[in-house]
Amino acid sequence: MPPPSDAPTVSLVVPCFDEAEAFPHLRAALEALHDVLAAHYRVELVLIDDGSRDGTWDAIQAFAADRPWVRGAALSRNFGHQAALTCGLGLATGDAIVSLDADLQDPPGVVREMVAAWVAGADVVYAVRRSRAGESLFKLATAKAFYRVAGLLGAGHLRADAGDFRLMSRRSLDALLAMPERHRFLRGMVGWVGFRTAEIHYDRAARVAGSTKYPLRKMIRLAADAVVSSSTVPLRFPYYFALAASAACLGYASYLVGLHYVSGEAFVPGWFSLMAAVMAFGCLNLCCLGVVGEYLGRIYEQVKARPLYLVRDAVGPPVPPPAGRP
Repeated sequence: MPPPSDAPTVSLVVPCFDEAEAFPHLRAALEALHDVLAAHYRVELVLIDDGSRDGTWDAIQAFAADRPWVRGAALSRNFGHQAALTCGLGLATGDAIVSLDADLQDPPGVVREMVAAWVAGADVVYAVRRSRAGESLFKLATAKAFYRVAGLLGAGHLRADAGDFRLMSRRSLDALLAMPERHRFLRGMVGWVGFRTAEIHYDRAARVAGSTKYPLRKMIRLAADAVVSSSTVPLRFPYYFALAASAACLGYASYLVGLHYVSGEAFVPGWFSLMAAVMAFGCLNLCCLGVVGEYLGRIYEQVKARPLYLVRDAVGPPVPPPAGRP
């Protein structure tokens, strides 16, 4: 039985990159979720192909061919997960919008609990991981360290152990889409937006097929975006280093003066002390320049105002952007 015409719409946004091997499993899971939700809500599925090199886009087109509730878009190249997710969120028209990964590590069955929390009044529903199956000890350790270090560096809007698997109400998503950052770290941006939040705890599953699309290089890039886009604390490091170096120099000078007057030793600078000071302050200068360069590079990218992504092809019903939304 179809939902009433005035029923709210739940949008499911799934970015995909080289997921042809996992797509049959994803398709079956999303169809099952649609059948459950469609009893009470209108359902919309938005699939974004982020420049895949396999048959992912062909699979999306076949999926959307005879299903009016499925919409797909293919980006002109690989713009990255955060840009692809932003594209999907911008295309979604629902009253509640759920973002999840294509590898089924984010189990679609949890969406029903998230929708229930939204109905109860939450604008942002975080899916918080209790456990992470199929991941190495290195990845588990680095993920835990990331949230701790990011918090210490001032990225205070992050919810630990919550990735991009979340539900957002229409008003909270509109607020997010109004933020024009180019280097997007959506987890921090969603936390900054605020609104009423709720949490659903779940056990993260292993990938159903294929391999991870987030190697160490991309993880480091995402971590840098998280800190630089959410905090200016690193820019204050030179002050901290200068204070520490000044204190050390003052202490050393006091020691030499005291040594001179107590033992009568002359002030003879040593080669090792001189070289150590030169190398320490040289490294400090390079470190400070690197931090400033990170921020300056992002300013450069931002002022160019290039689009976050370009759409090469689309399938499914077209949706004009509502008035007032980017």
